[in-house]
Amino acid sequence: MRKDLHEGNRRSWNAATVAHNSHKRDQAAFFRAGGSTLFPEEIALLGDIDGLRLVHLQCNAGQDTLSLGGRGARVTGVDISDTATDFARQLAHEAGIAADFERADVYDWFEHALDAGRRFDVAFSSYGALCWLSDLDAWARGLAAVLEPGGRFVCVEFHPVAMIFDPQWQPRYPYFAHGEPLVWEDGVSDYVALSGDALSPSGNEAGVRDFRNPHPSYEFQWSLGEVVDALLRAGLRLRRLREYPYANGWRGFDGMREGEGRRMYPPAAMPSLPLMYGLVAERPA
Repeated sequence: MRKDLHEGNRRSWNAATVAHNSHKRDQAAFFRAGGSTLFPEEIALLGDIDGLRLVHLQCNAGQDTLSLGGRGARVTGVDISDTATDFARQLAHEAGIAADFERADVYDWFEHALDAGRRFDVAFSSYGALCWLSDLDAWARGLAAVLEPGGRFVCVEFHPVAMIFDPQWQPRYPYFAHGEPLVWEDGVSDYVALSGDALSPSGNEAGVRDFRNPHPSYEFQWSLGEVVDALLRAGLRLRRLREYPYANGWRGFDGMREGEGRRMYPPAAMPSLPLMYGLVAERPA
């Protein structure tokens, strides 16, 4: 486990979160009016969550967490970034949505939750979460430990196949990296600015211009097989696994075409390829 690199990522996310939220217009009013940042894929995989205890792991600045709370779940958001969790608490207060937010490295949070005997009906992660995990087996064991018997983990994530490409669609990075860290000297980018309205459903603003992150970031590439195998080794049962030929909201590559529902597709001349996947894994009752 690379806690030193996790700490570097905390600093990088602290800087990037300010830029990201600068582009999103009046988010509190958006939520007060019943708005949601969730996409149909995660809603379908989650099913009915009304009244369930749900932990949103690596929740970023809490917009999806509040959207889950808006669907009736009793939500707790966990993220490593001080800036993100502070913003999430303030947004929850202004939006009038009940939610708890806890700042912690997810591995430390698992340990403390287990010591305190905390359990949840649902654990949820999405969209660029798993690439920040330096130890996949420890993560899967922690995840299984905080689920109630019969509880489930739901994840919608960018497909690791897409992560072999650079922004110009040239294959540059290994698919089978086995968690070896990839160093980004320019840190977490302002991908919200690059994606425009697709990642700003409350309305897009110019916000911070020409963002430069002073802190490098470190990502860990895991194959789809490694993710599923880690969950199985932790004792969870795979219930659903789906792949999608588009990426929700994220305009990560040149020439991406925006389709219905803020779905981003590769250029028309390219063959289809998986850009996203979703899974549901259950702790046996």
